[in-house]
Amino acid sequence: MAFVPNNDDLFDSIIMADDRFHVEGYQEGFEEGVRQGTIEGRNHGRLHGAKLSAEVTFYYGFALAWKCFLQSSTDVKARKRLKAMESLIGVIQNFPYEDPQYEKLQEDMERVRAKFRQVCSLLNVSTDFREYVSGSTSMSF
Repeated sequence: MAFVPNNDDLFDSIIMADDRFHVEGYQEGFEEGVRQGTIEGRNHGRLHGAKLSAEVTFYYGFALAWKCFLQSSTDVKARKRLKAMESLIGVIQNFPYEDPQYEKLQEDMERVRAKFRQVCSLLNVSTDFREYVSGSTSMSF
């Protein structure tokens, strides 16, 4: 039997065991929750980062392809379209890819989307980027 000092009641350790186990259980649960939350947060961030990256990459490729097409055009409207396309490319090139904690990410992404919609309006093409992406999955070589 463990040594119990004379000034402590033998039953104090038994009575206080509930509180001690409660505190220990809370601490273990808290640590496990932090660990699981970190894992889930990273996975969530990776998923949404990949989606955002796919969207921005699509816009960039779209703009570069149309820029090449418009540069060879002699149409008067092509200059206005080319200027809007270069503006979209500039906004995308200034996008902060390396900063995962960038505070204005949503604002800048909305600016890219708005510029993309403007370009699509000038070109008279659909603005739903998911339509382009899903259409490419049905291609077969």
